[in-house]
Amino acid sequence: MKTWIKRSLYSLVGASIVLGGLSACGHNRHGHGSSMSAEDQAQMRGKIVERVSSKLDLNAEQKQRLNVLADKLQEQRAALVGKTTNPRADMQALVAGDKFDRSRAQTLVAEKTAAITGKSPEVIAAMADFYDSLTPAQQTKVREAMQKGRHGWWHRG
Repeated sequence: MKTWIKRSLYSLVGASIVLGGLSACGHNRHGHGSSMSAEDQAQMRGKIVERVSSKLDLNAEQKQRLNVLADKLQEQRAALVGKTTNPRADMQALVAGDKFDRSRAQTLVAEKTAAITGKSPEVIAAMADFYDSLTPAQQTKVREAMQKGRHGWWHRG
């Protein structure tokens, strides 16, 4: 497998873990991460950055790259959520009539896909920049945390 493909896959997996951590923290505290105020989101993001920084013993440059990654992930998440204030209502609207609204469902999928596709290059670049700035020992810690699964040291507790 080509190096750039491997890096892209690792970046996407790593970004998914970080995004999952952001979402899980937001979900556990407020029910839905999207309902958090901007101040709450910034506070939660700061806690996550500090936790990862502490676990990996990051230097100032690495921490700055982690902050850029967190910013890009937050931007992608905001783009994915989009203008929707109530995703449940959007889903309920698909089955509100006697027929499933296929065209609206396809539109929703297209909107979400466009949001992911549009922001992914920035997220991948930020993840790659962060990961590549890590020492081999720090990279090993990241891989080990990923092997532990969702409830590794990325998770609260």
